[in-house]
Amino acid sequence: MIEQLTDILRPAGIAPDALALDRLRAYHALLLEWNSRMDLTNVPEAEMALRHYGDSLLPLLRGEWFPQSAQLIDVGTGAGFPGLPLAIARPDLRVTLLDSQRKRCARAEDAARTELREGFDLAVARAVAPLNVLCEYLLPFVRPGGRALCWKGPAVREELAAGERAARLLSAKAEPLFRLPIEGREHYVQPFLKTGKTARQYPRKSGTPSKEPLGNSGESGKNRQ
Repeated sequence: MIEQLTDILRPAGIAPDALALDRLRAYHALLLEWNSRMDLTNVPEAEMALRHYGDSLLPLLRGEWFPQSAQLIDVGTGAGFPGLPLAIARPDLRVTLLDSQRKRCARAEDAARTELREGFDLAVARAVAPLNVLCEYLLPFVRPGGRALCWKGPAVREELAAGERAARLLSAKAEPLFRLPIEGREHYVQPFLKTGKTARQYPRKSGTPSKEPLGNSGESGKNRQ
């Protein structure tokens, strides 16, 4: 896996040091071991270097997204992507992993009403939900001036208008879409810059963001709890 990963990262100018590669190798071994017990991922092992590790690390190309010693929360982390590879490749980052599965952690809607609210420079998620739903999951964790980063496939273009409307309600704005430099694969990161504090009514109670997404028809959402 490590050889495949370095081949993926090298053309982008990303070169984890020997210690990071050893830790990625150890993490991968643990992932394979625990995946046989807990069904953490259905990605074939032969594709993991690209679809998990490369996908998680290629956004490091955008250095302005990952300032030194930034606090980062990975929402819906599942088996630890992208949070754990980012923590290994960039040990200066202070990474928190969050997941709604009982065998892992807690719901984003509840956690964002604790001391974690607006406590992070970055909130990230991979393929968790449509873009407008992701905004409500992620942006309440981000302090003004920070970013939410949403890993998405080709559907991101169809989701962007609703995502932009949702972001405005949450005191953020969409920045230019970034395509990951993977030949033959259309995968993106959509960043949202936090421009002010998110209103206290967001996120709404558990389950509501996915059932009644913000921004779907341009409604304000201000009176929806």
